[in-house]
Amino acid sequence: MDELPIGRRVAYWRGRRKMSQQVFADRLGKSKSWVDKVERGVRRLDKFSVLYEIADVLQLDVQLLLGKDPERRNDALSCIDQIEVEEIRAALARYDSMTAFFKAVPEPPPLPDLAKAVNHAWLTYQYARYGVLTRALPKLLRDAQAADAAYGDDEGCRKAAHLLGQVYQIASSVLRKLGEHELAWLAADRSMAVSLRAGDELLAGVATYRVGNALLALGRARPALEVNVNIANRLAPGGANDSGPERLSVYGMLLLQGAMAAARIGDNATVRDLVLGAGEAARRLGSDQNHYWTSFGPTNLQLHQAAAAVELGEGRQAVQTHERIEPQVFAAMLPERRAHHLLDLARGYTQLGDVANAGHALVEGDRLAPSEIRCRPIAHEVMSDVLRRTRGAPPAAVAELAEHMGVGI
Repeated sequence: MDELPIGRRVAYWRGRRKMSQQVFADRLGKSKSWVDKVERGVRRLDKFSVLYEIADVLQLDVQLLLGKDPERRNDALSCIDQIEVEEIRAALARYDSMTAFFKAVPEPPPLPDLAKAVNHAWLTYQYARYGVLTRALPKLLRDAQAADAAYGDDEGCRKAAHLLGQVYQIASSVLRKLGEHELAWLAADRSMAVSLRAGDELLAGVATYRVGNALLALGRARPALEVNVNIANRLAPGGANDSGPERLSVYGMLLLQGAMAAARIGDNATVRDLVLGAGEAARRLGSDQNHYWTSFGPTNLQLHQAAAAVELGEGRQAVQTHERIEPQVFAAMLPERRAHHLLDLARGYTQLGDVANAGHALVEGDRLAPSEIRCRPIAHEVMSDVLRRTRGAPPAAVAELAEHMGVGI
């Protein structure tokens, strides 16, 4: 689209936003005639102030209007760009279920095929292939929304809602990783609502900790703590609730996410209590498992203990926790979990002033899952800190990774 005149680019994005010329003009405070002339190239757009107003109304980066689509770094098989964000935003803004109330959705995707696609998307996320996932998400969202709107019988309706709830969770998880926190919150919130229709309280529980994650990313630690703990208490094993591995996994992860929120606000006592409760669930589970795509178990508990220590500013404790993890067990974990932990470990080392080991942890994380290191904003912050505090030239591997990340030395 770079070769198009700027007026045509404005028309293109206005159409993508489903705005008429009149609506667009009203939001800009211009006339419909002015918009028409701009889009036909009769009137020039040569004021940056006007360009920024247009970009704001269209909710996109002004560089897109200038024909300078945000460039992907050479290694950015893993990163998200503005166009992909807009595609996902548009898919999240659909209301197929309301449309279907008036008109049936034609030929919804078969549920078995959709289930396979959702399963593949989860694996893509847990293997930290974020670029592949973000490019597939818009279609997957549309397909899942169409299925949810179309299947009317009780069993089909529940299955479709369950799949859509999972897709919203996948979207929330990857968007949070890549710094799109508002969209992550929207997707997680949608997942909670859909999960209730699916009739699966454990799916709703997982959706809850996705909401908690998004709230934490938005700086709302206390609401994140409250929502995780409240739902964990309702789902706790025992009494009228079963004590199966699925419930233990979801319950344990809710407690761990609550602990992360408590750590963010410096509440050491609550962190200890929640980690203790999650530890009991992990002990009863016995080993690391992946029920409801949680990866919960004894080792993931240790990873969260290290992460909470970092949030509390206790880097030494984070490093000591890492040193207690059995290497063979750690090596068996999914790439996203391992690379995420190595990023936390790098943060812990920087708190100790050990930038050499921090850099090594980043390089090792990049080896396991490049997307987790090269495309997460927090990783860029850590790398900048490492480079700034390194005396002399950084090690070759660190310098090369910094170049790939686009972080200046």
